[in-house]
Amino acid sequence: MQRASNFHRGLVSPRYWITWLGILVLFLLVYLPYPFLYRLGICIGRFSMFFMKRRVFIVRRNLELCFPDMDQEYLAQCVKSNFESLGLGLLETGMAWFWSDRRVKNWFSVKGMEYLREAQENGQGILMIGLHFMSLELGGRAMGLCHPMTAIYRPHNNKLIEWVQTKGRMRSNKAMINRRNLRGIIRSLQSGDVVWFAPDQDYGPKGSVFVRFFSVPDVATTSGTWVLARLAKPILMTVVFLRKEDRSGYELLIKPELKDYPLDNELKAARYINKIIEYEIMQAPNQYMWLHRRFKTRPKGNNSFY
Repeated sequence: MQRASNFHRGLVSPRYWITWLGILVLFLLVYLPYPFLYRLGICIGRFSMFFMKRRVFIVRRNLELCFPDMDQEYLAQCVKSNFESLGLGLLETGMAWFWSDRRVKNWFSVKGMEYLREAQENGQGILMIGLHFMSLELGGRAMGLCHPMTAIYRPHNNKLIEWVQTKGRMRSNKAMINRRNLRGIIRSLQSGDVVWFAPDQDYGPKGSVFVRFFSVPDVATTSGTWVLARLAKPILMTVVFLRKEDRSGYELLIKPELKDYPLDNELKAARYINKIIEYEIMQAPNQYMWLHRRFKTRPKGNNSFY
């Protein structure tokens, strides 16, 4: 479990100078007014399409697989909109790391906080099911300002980004737990913590089962939720953080307790969570992280989608 980020001299070595430059530029940019940041994010996202051709293909392919009846003109609009959202997400990451608590609070509203308070009344741990929307980092900061959480995460390969990322996330949250630290996660839940976990990506064949996701019949889906639910007996809830359509900021949505989760069947449990994820994605599909290779792990003998 990581509760603080430790700076060390190796982070100022020449290998990290370009990363430092990028962080400095991001730090300076996010102090500009939000309406300007919004327009800048859109421009960055559109421009990124010219040199992220591989990711453009992945976004298009994911949308084709999930929504096979989508016409080509609308599909092209969705791809463009998703990259605009990506550009916004980059700046929102800087906002999450560098904005003051007061400025973050000024730009989001929250619905469903009463559900979280009600769930905590008996001291039981809560497993918060989250999704990889582009505004993920800012959403974590906002949720921490409402109620500090412990987040399950994968450490970043770049040690400098890992330090800045952890420092930013810890401004409003309790701790970070490596997703491989099963004992630490269970201990945190059993102690009554609110633990954030995003089961909506392809984490490989180990610990996954194949169930339907949107229109794709056999999709590698982590059984992590099912394992944690059986071992730690937490309350299950969902939380998402979305941009408001009128560009006035963001909305943190905390949903009621999931009461009918099928603990007795791993496959049913995975499909249950995928249905929840599908529903949440459809609230703002253009804001979802479609550039992730969600279907990279295939059943044995099946060809790659990419």
